[in-house]
Amino acid sequence: MINADEVAELCYERFRQLPRRGKPEPGREWSLLAAVLRITRRPNSDSVEMEVVSLGTGTKCIGKAAMSAAGDVLNDSHAEVIARRGCIRYLIQELHRAVSSRYSSLFRPADRRGKWRLQPGVSFLLFTSHTPCKSSGDASIIPMTDSQSQPCPTVTSVSSCGWRRNLKRKVEDPGEGGSLKLPRLSEEETKEEETDPFESQIKSPDGVRSVPASASELRPGDSADSRRSDAELVGDVHRTGAKCVPGGPADPLRPGAGYHSTAVLRVKPGRGEPTLSLSCSDKLARWGVLGFQGALLSHYLEEALYFDTVVVGKCPYSQEVMHRALVMRCSRVSELPAGFSVCAPLLLQSSLEFQFSQNRTELQHQGGQGRISPCGAAISWCNVADQPLDVTANGYKHGVTKKVLGTPKARSLLCKLELFHSFLSLVAATDPSALPDSLRSAELHTYWDHKRASQSYQQAWQQLRLQAFPLWPRSDRNLLLRLRSRNVLVRLDEKTALLQRIAGGSRAETAVGQQKTLISDRGWQNQRQSVAFRCWLSCSAAQNPQQDGPLRPADVRMWLLYFHVARAL
Repeated sequence: MINADEVAELCYERFRQLPRRGKPEPGREWSLLAAVLRITRRPNSDSVEMEVVSLGTGTKCIGKAAMSAAGDVLNDSHAEVIARRGCIRYLIQELHRAVSSRYSSLFRPADRRGKWRLQPGVSFLLFTSHTPCKSSGDASIIPMTDSQSQPCPTVTSVSSCGWRRNLKRKVEDPGEGGSLKLPRLSEEETKEEETDPFESQIKSPDGVRSVPASASELRPGDSADSRRSDAELVGDVHRTGAKCVPGGPADPLRPGAGYHSTAVLRVKPGRGEPTLSLSCSDKLARWGVLGFQGALLSHYLEEALYFDTVVVGKCPYSQEVMHRALVMRCSRVSELPAGFSVCAPLLLQSSLEFQFSQNRTELQHQGGQGRISPCGAAISWCNVADQPLDVTANGYKHGVTKKVLGTPKARSLLCKLELFHSFLSLVAATDPSALPDSLRSAELHTYWDHKRASQSYQQAWQQLRLQAFPLWPRSDRNLLLRLRSRNVLVRLDEKTALLQRIAGGSRAETAVGQQKTLISDRGWQNQRQSVAFRCWLSCSAAQNPQQDGPLRPADVRMWLLYFHVARAL
């Protein structure tokens, strides 16, 4: 049995243990927190073990103009997205352990070649300190009541609700040689430029409603009294700054509860320039069908990974609205390929509030602290051996200078490029005989090639798009095609050809003779490449100290990884 307060306290304690860097300033800044927990149920026992495997904070996303075709910028830094991407790092690490024949407590071999599935009794839970996206998603268009679970006064008119208050900030450009400081709101920043982020000619789907939602959207078993409660008490709804995706219905903007349309896709708000990031409510609904593992890891997984439970911290909350936003919009999706289904998670709310929530920050605020604003930094922590902590601002590592932008020093470990490299290292570590069939093509050269080759995932996404989300904008292919897998799929030059010849010799000959030739050869472009080769030799010898035979193909691939990563530095 899952206890919502235990989940919340476990996540808050994990946050308190993190270093101070990137955390909000008490009494002046607020943020949101989300976490992914691994749940393990023991056979013949009602007890469960809970472990935080990924945690994220953040409220920001960058505009379209700041996005990078190289995939080296983190586009969406909302807490739920940060926590999910950190969990991807954790999953890649566990798959590394599995394919390397080391024991993995998370995965076990599946029936199909190269495929893995979760160990019995293991599942995942998502915790978020506030309803998804707080004030920019369908799950946050909640009826206002005087309930103690909603620490906000009831709004009875459009003019008094402050619906135009924008909690996003314009991405700040770092000064030449200066650091990327945490963004601050100035007193003059009060007007939001309304720009449409997409151009679409698709007609709107039927079934768009205004709050309150119909009783038919409730889960089976909800009583008639509970169905009436919100409708009887509501005078207004909590506003969202997120705009409806163009091509569909717009918000009616009527006073009170009829101000917003519901069950529609929304784009996260930005200041001054449009964003392309859809709301976390929309992304959670999508993960409820496609899984949160993404297209790349679907190559290795027999079944999609879903959040069996979603727990929300103390905040304005409606079970009915959460169910509508996360489940009902996709409940009729059918004809999904094997391994995919429509997941209806258990929805719970905790009575514990995040210490840096907006409500708590407003209560602690003192006059001399300046204007209350959302924290500009995003924190990612995940349970991995290498660099578990990643703090970012404006899509880059926190505190970097402008002169290092575009280099590995500026990249977040959660950006597309870094996650793609991590995935390619997993492919390189997999024995050729154990590679999934979908990764055996010689035509896999780019990030998009690898995503498209995950056919079951793409089929499921096609059905979801056709049946539930026809207005979901498509990613710019230019942002996907330029991410090339140079570190694994490369042409053989003189150096790699020499390595192929060396691979036919013994390990002893390689270590004693050819190593000196490679390291001293002037053909190396820089010292990092020779160091990379030495690192590979050391790792290879450490993993197989007793082996004195020919180098395995896997050894050659691993060296190629070291070589081409070094060349890119």
